[in-house]
Amino acid sequence: MDQAVPNQGALNNISTRLYSLDALRGFDMFWIMGADEIIQELSHATHSPFWNALALQFTHPDWNGFHLYDLIFPLFLFMAGVSTPFSIGRELEKGKTREQLLLRVIKRALILVALGVFINNGIKIEPIAQIRFASVLGRIGIAYLFANIFYLYTKEWAQIALFWFFIVGYYLLLKFTSAPGFHMGDLSPQGNFASYMDRLILPGRLYVPYPGTKISMHDPEGLFSTIPAISTGLLGILTGSFLKKSGLEPTVKALCLGLLGLVFLLLAWAWSLDFPLNKNLWSSSFVLHVGGLSLILLGLFYYIIDVLGYKKWAFFFKVIGMNSILIYLSGHIIKWNYTNDSLFGWLGVLAGKPWGAVILAITFVLIKWLFLNYLYNKKTFLKV
Repeated sequence: MDQAVPNQGALNNISTRLYSLDALRGFDMFWIMGADEIIQELSHATHSPFWNALALQFTHPDWNGFHLYDLIFPLFLFMAGVSTPFSIGRELEKGKTREQLLLRVIKRALILVALGVFINNGIKIEPIAQIRFASVLGRIGIAYLFANIFYLYTKEWAQIALFWFFIVGYYLLLKFTSAPGFHMGDLSPQGNFASYMDRLILPGRLYVPYPGTKISMHDPEGLFSTIPAISTGLLGILTGSFLKKSGLEPTVKALCLGLLGLVFLLLAWAWSLDFPLNKNLWSSSFVLHVGGLSLILLGLFYYIIDVLGYKKWAFFFKVIGMNSILIYLSGHIIKWNYTNDSLFGWLGVLAGKPWGAVILAITFVLIKWLFLNYLYNKKTFLKV
């Protein structure tokens, strides 16, 4: 392990990019660039209760509930918010106007929405009714847009108020309304108010059809359930603003993040008794739950990397985090499986079943990382 050499000068007046933030972003993306498949293949190969239980955590629950895999998306959105005070905030300090920065934020949001539509549908021309407009990148773009507008034009106390306003308001809407023909507060895929509103206002098709039909029923990245996702982005922004402030010791900041994360987890558990944890609906209890986990993870990474100065171990993840959007998009434009089979297929054959699949899952991630490392060394990064 590298020697711990905390950079106290930089930590006391943070105005540069956080190493821990890039590392945590890379850790987040690591699981969806193929590491989840390593866990699944280990489960199949060993039939071990440990690996089986861990593999289950890398699936999504059908509806209510929470698995660790559900954290990847909101954690990324949270970190997009954390970076705002260090990017947009720095530009404000340099003299850029709010209007100039607003145009940049709008442009980035539109690009993310467009990329999301591309990932869903490719470049082929189809009738609008066949196009899925809602997407992971689209939700990030829209939530990022509104959270950054609030950052640019409101005070911190107002951002805190808005964080609670969106999740409490969303809770009240879903508890005291429903789709026509369902009882008030119905939270089923067919009966909840958010999915009903998406069916009314979103053009094209939704991700989940009614059973046995092609008629749209629900979309996990729907427009209406993006409302509480704005709070996820705002929580990130408030966290970034807190980390950027001078006056508190870095160790105290890390501790505060961890303690607040625990408070959020307790609140989420209590709220889930009435409004279940549900990624599909981005329920208010889900916002607090993933927010708490995000705070704890960031506090841990920040303390180990930026406070104590242990950075070498995190380089692997930083390489991924610096090009996170690129590696997410690459799966839709690069045939990674073809490359993996061409270079390492012989290893899988030598190992035989079931361990050949484990080895190929590892080399699949390795190829992607080497590609990202090459770009990192060339200082080539995809910026949106």
